Amino acid sequence: MVERSVQQTADGLGNDGLAYRALIEPLVANWNDLSKSLLGPLRLPSHPLKLARFGLHAFRSARGLARSLFKHAPARALFAGMAAHSVLPLDSPATAAFGLVLGITAHAVGWPVPRGGSQKIADSLVACLRSAGGEVVTNFAVTALDRLPASRVVLCDLTPRQFLRLAGSQLTPAYRRRLERYRYGPGVFKVDWALSGPIPWQAAECRRAATLHLGGTLEEIAASERAAWEGRSVERPFVLVVQPSLFDTTRAPEGKHTAWAYCHVANGSKEDMTARIEAQVERFAPGFKELVLARIVLSPADLERHNPNLVGGDISGGANDLAQLFARPTLRLYRTSSPQLYLCSASTPPGGGVHGMCGYFAAQAALKDHFRQ
Repeated sequence: MVERSVQQTADGLGNDGLAYRALIEPLVANWNDLSKSLLGPLRLPSHPLKLARFGLHAFRSARGLARSLFKHAPARALFAGMAAHSVLPLDSPATAAFGLVLGITAHAVGWPVPRGGSQKIADSLVACLRSAGGEVVTNFAVTALDRLPASRVVLCDLTPRQFLRLAGSQLTPAYRRRLERYRYGPGVFKVDWALSGPIPWQAAECRRAATLHLGGTLEEIAASERAAWEGRSVERPFVLVVQPSLFDTTRAPEGKHTAWAYCHVANGSKEDMTARIEAQVERFAPGFKELVLARIVLSPADLERHNPNLVGGDISGGANDLAQLFARPTLRLYRTSSPQLYLCSASTPPGGGVHGMCGYFAAQAALKDHFRQ
């Protein structure tokens, strides 16, 4: 169980508690300084020694770091679950960085769920934009960038595939070729549930966690993530579960609950993972299936139809391996071969996640290029 307190988390890890504290505690203490480097593009660090301490572990594979630092299954599994957000095989270089960042943020700021649902975040952003004189236009399919009103700059929240389709004629041939080589990662298969009661987890700790990683052990999680990367499926997929109605009563009628989950699958997979996802929940929460009142199932193709940026169900905006972690999607980062056009999607640094930093740095680049004297 990752608690907000590093000490409480360590206390729950038995003999691996000291190793966990030694790894995480200094990084949590330095989060305010580290975040400036970790949540943005590669650049000269303002706190090189603190970043070096992070990098000492971050460039290792998650599997290698977990096995070398921790001696027992619980701590190894805890770290593997966080590192699996990389959507990469856990023996790949730098997958430890994802586990570290997720672990640090869990302690430093928490993993919150928005009261009233994720739509509330979008509503707040729209309200902020409108208060500054901005306008939001919906129900308008942009099939080419020349359909947009005239402007000095255009920031495109698109992955390379959609950007090429809309702006290809405005880009140089060399830049187009680089975008065409951009690679997408595994997709996800998602299930939303309406439940007649809370999920009956066997482990009491799970009943007070908003986010859960269901995978059993480091080895099981690693096998699932390797399979998704290689285009295979497993009987026991690594499943990420969120149960917001335990903490936000607006998410379900009184006495009822909602939850959702997804697992990583091959990009564009057509395999129905509903039964296997629900079997994983049932494995750790016997009686879960009897609580299901209704479900909505979203395959990778369904997700892409809902949002064309989710190519093949890839929610990360492209593979997160070392080749695409820093030069994302090219060395130009947010800038493109057209001085008017910028990219601000998860296909730019620091990649996918609910942080908004891709847009922030794209806006900073546009301001510097066009608006600052």
